[in-house]
Amino acid sequence: MLRTLLALSLAGMACAAHAASNFDGQSWWSTVKVLADDKLEGRETGSTGERQAQAYIVQQLKALGVEPAGSDGYYQRVKLKTTDIQEASSSLALVRNGRSQPLTLGEQAYFSTRYTLAPKVDAPLVFVGYGLLIPEQSYDDLAGIDLKGKVAVILTGSPAEIPSALSAHYQSRAERWKVLKAAGAIGLIAIPNPASTEVSWSRMALNRDLPSMDLVGTEFEETAGSQRALTFNPAYAELLFEGSGHTFAEIAALGEDRKALPRFPLGVSISAAAHTSSHEVDASNVVARITGRDPKLRSEYVVLSAHIDHLGVGAPINGDRIYNGAMDNGSGSALLLDVARSLKHSREPLKRSVLFVWVTGEEKGLLGSKFFAAHPTVARKSMIADINTDMFLPIIPLKALTVYGLAESDLGDRVAQVAADQGLRVQPDPAPLHNVFIRSDQYNFVRWGIPSVMIAVAATDDADMQTLKDWLANRYHAPSDDVNQPVNLATAAGYEELIRALTITVANDPARPAWKQDSFFRRYAAG
Repeated sequence: MLRTLLALSLAGMACAAHAASNFDGQSWWSTVKVLADDKLEGRETGSTGERQAQAYIVQQLKALGVEPAGSDGYYQRVKLKTTDIQEASSSLALVRNGRSQPLTLGEQAYFSTRYTLAPKVDAPLVFVGYGLLIPEQSYDDLAGIDLKGKVAVILTGSPAEIPSALSAHYQSRAERWKVLKAAGAIGLIAIPNPASTEVSWSRMALNRDLPSMDLVGTEFEETAGSQRALTFNPAYAELLFEGSGHTFAEIAALGEDRKALPRFPLGVSISAAAHTSSHEVDASNVVARITGRDPKLRSEYVVLSAHIDHLGVGAPINGDRIYNGAMDNGSGSALLLDVARSLKHSREPLKRSVLFVWVTGEEKGLLGSKFFAAHPTVARKSMIADINTDMFLPIIPLKALTVYGLAESDLGDRVAQVAADQGLRVQPDPAPLHNVFIRSDQYNFVRWGIPSVMIAVAATDDADMQTLKDWLANRYHAPSDDVNQPVNLATAAGYEELIRALTITVANDPARPAWKQDSFFRRYAAG
């Protein structure tokens, strides 16, 4: 036992020394400070601030001698369209027994501009549980329900028996609306599940009038046929259930335990008028590469991705209107640059090439990665894996990792092995109700059949868990996600070392990562 403990101790010391030889956290933090500076005004998609952040990354890449790999030098142009809601000239009311009850926009509900909004909608409401159709699990919330010409009301979440990644996939905007539209629905009202809400309603509704964005082009239309979409405050949700024979308290209790939900018509309709406007926005992804040295494998790519955009300037919190996005996702953008620098200076040969992609528009619905995956600047079949980094939160000691997509492909096995080599343990998604697997850019690579993972620093005790919860409650999508917050530079350095080692491992392995036989997402590789 003593010999074993001594060996483990020496191995841990060796790992720490190895990490220190490549990264110290200081370079990473210096880049985060540049990207999250107030001068960049929160890097809103397509804004001057985002372009300045991208120009800084490009400048650094040129100095390092990392090759451009976009469609226009380092850049890939992405054309977007906005939808702005004018709340002052919009309205929302519940109609019961011919009597109209106006609702206060922002306090009781708000329009979701990521769906198509018709100028005027009057329609009855039907509660359809989680609103999911999952053929692989023989699960159907819509069976036997008349939704033709009606608005579906759902509680966000999924039943406990549905696997995490599968559940997340079917809760994506495209998949959810596809089945609701096929059932005849003309709209959607989503009630956030109180058991899984990361931020307060006041924070959710604070910037509801900021413009949403979507990609230009019919190939990217996901909500055709929608006439109305709303998010409804759980604190007022009983208004929807009055006279239905059910209460929202009953529904929320079932949802907290992820139990099956009843489905039934609601004794109320909505009457809603939405005034919107639209214009086009030019944005860009930044793409670069380090070419591998193996004559046969150099034409294949390990993709490292991170989004560089954030929320821009919004409603003030404690007098601050700039949503700097230091951790979300200055952290991942800075990591890509650090890893590129390390690999470029390394004497360790890479057999495959590495593609670095800083995507735009993640905060608007994974738009930059959706465009890149649909129109990549290299052959799509040459991209063998995507390792995505988004808000990895180096604010606690690095002892364990959460790996989103851990069980879907053997890329997860490689993460586990590299982590073990560094004395770290791994775990799958511990909070499936948060749907993290579909909420960052790896999901768009998955949809094109490319094995993908996203990795986060995981808590190993109650104190670290509370630190992460407090961060989400107080800094996530808030101006306080800035460079004045405490960070753990040793954790950042260790995490960067893990991503570097994983990149080298995948780049040099003779075998491409492959989907597990039982993974739902394996079908995308076949198709």
